[in-house]
Amino acid sequence: MAIAYRQQVDDDTEFAIWKIEEQADELYSKLQLNDAEKAYVDALSSGKRHLHWLGTRVLLREMLHTDQYIDCRVDSHGKPYLFNLPYQISLSHSFDYAAVMVSKSRPVGIDIEQIKQKVERIAHKFMRPEELEFISDQTKIEQLYVCWCAKEAVYKCYGQKEVSFSDHILLKPFQFEHHGTIEATLVKDDIHIPYEVSYLKYDDYMIGYVKG
Repeated sequence: MAIAYRQQVDDDTEFAIWKIEEQADELYSKLQLNDAEKAYVDALSSGKRHLHWLGTRVLLREMLHTDQYIDCRVDSHGKPYLFNLPYQISLSHSFDYAAVMVSKSRPVGIDIEQIKQKVERIAHKFMRPEELEFISDQTKIEQLYVCWCAKEAVYKCYGQKEVSFSDHILLKPFQFEHHGTIEATLVKDDIHIPYEVSYLKYDDYMIGYVKG
């Protein structure tokens, strides 16, 4: 397992992705876990979910350059946070990769997804009709994944439940590039928060990441 890609977003924010190539036992040996975390890991069925949980935690340790115990908890909205370290974090995973984003100052959100044709069949579930109109036939699958990853990253950055991708996270038209940005706005009740989401195509994966 090694860092496959790492990017400094600004002076105090970065993200990285890690290709998970080890077995669960090897990842487990790299971590320090309390009794509750050990019980949670033991309860996970073997397979990708198990490897993803372990992989994101190992990558988090690498990014924070520490061998000490990291108290990574999840709040009532399902957002991970560090109890004993002054960083904002976001975690994601897809098939063979784990992704982690950290910041010393602002909330962050990251999402990684393997690019597959099936996204076209479910696009209407997370896209508004006016958003579907700006999707190009030439780059349809990539653009749809940018939209999904952007909305997921905003959702994670905002960190509250009961946010609809189609109703509450609105995207402006954009042209697909290998590495670009997309303007998004979270609109719900009296909340109106603009975001500039960055995205990156890495092999057959799409990564969306944002800082609050």
